[in-house]
Amino acid sequence: MRPQVGRKQMLQQIEQLQSKVLEMQEALGEERVTVTAGGGAITVVMTGHQRVESLAIAPDVVDPEDVEMLQDLIIAAVNEAIDRSKALAADRMSALTGGLVIPGFALRLSPKG
Repeated sequence: MRPQVGRKQMLQQIEQLQSKVLEMQEALGEERVTVTAGGGAITVVMTGHQRVESLAIAPDVVDPEDVEMLQDLIIAAVNEAIDRSKALAADRMSALTGGLVIPGFALRLSPKG
C-alpha cells in the first residue's frame, strides 16, 4: 500500500505544478519587453506571449529613398523583442521548475484561441 500513497502525492504535486505553470503563462501576457533599434529610431513593445503591442518609428528615420534600411531596423527590433520575450518565459518557467527540464511540460507561449 505504501507505493500508492507515494504515487498519489506525486500526482498531487504534478497537478500543483501544472496549475502554477498555467498561472505563470497567463501572467506572461501581462508582462512586456521593450526593445529599440537604430539608436532608438525603432521601438517595439512585445508581450510575454510574443505579441507586438506597439511599434514606434522616429519620423527622421523614414526616408522614402531608403525603405530597405527602415525594414531592416524593424526586423531587427522585432526579432530582438521575440528573443527577449522567449527568455522572459524561460526564466519564469525555470523559477517554477528549479531549472529542471520536464518532458511533456512544454511551455505554451500563446494564449488559447
